[in-house]
Amino acid sequence: MHPLDRPVWASLTGAHAPLSVGGALARRYRPDVNRFAATPDDGPEALAALAALLAPGESVFLAQVPALVVPPGLRVAKQGLCVQMLATRALRDDGGPDALLRLGEPDAAEMLALATLTEPGPFLPRTHAMGDFLGVRRPGRLLAMAGERFRVPGYAEVSGVCTHPEARGLGLARRLSAAVAARIQARGEQPFLHAWETNTPAIALYETLGFRVRTKVHVAVLERLAG
Repeated sequence: MHPLDRPVWASLTGAHAPLSVGGALARRYRPDVNRFAATPDDGPEALAALAALLAPGESVFLAQVPALVVPPGLRVAKQGLCVQMLATRALRDDGGPDALLRLGEPDAAEMLALATLTEPGPFLPRTHAMGDFLGVRRPGRLLAMAGERFRVPGYAEVSGVCTHPEARGLGLARRLSAAVAARIQARGEQPFLHAWETNTPAIALYETLGFRVRTKVHVAVLERLAG
């Protein structure tokens, strides 16, 4: 199996192990970092371990190439298909009128506010700890950002790409995505990303940057019923 077939598990047991909780059969990100969880396989022991990580009323995201199997005791709240795309050429920041700023802990509240407004995917108070993030401010307000999410040996995911509604149409998402991908390549890793298969504008944008679809990924939100 390709390591990107279960990118969440590869990330949780590798570079992001310090950001995770769980054991050898199932792991999840800490509740303030992200909502993804994963198992190394879909056997009954792994599925039971995954279910045990959720308290009543909690939910987690799963993302993997193999068809999802729902653990006993959990139910599917939402599901869909994403495309997983890989960079196929060298990328760079083509420049623009705005400086790209490195974002971090001092920017956490603004990053969360922008992600909450634009909904690029699960983004929590410490999601920024998953990797490097770049952003654009004008003037003083965070208008756009992009960063890294899952880290798989030899690969890093471009994620958290979002632009404030007042700044759309300026090419900031394209520029930031390219800049983050270029930083990943500079480390000797290959950038990859995910987009909902129905989000044709985003897929078209990433194709212009040289990303190509590798495979489809099953995504679901699983929750344990309260009580």
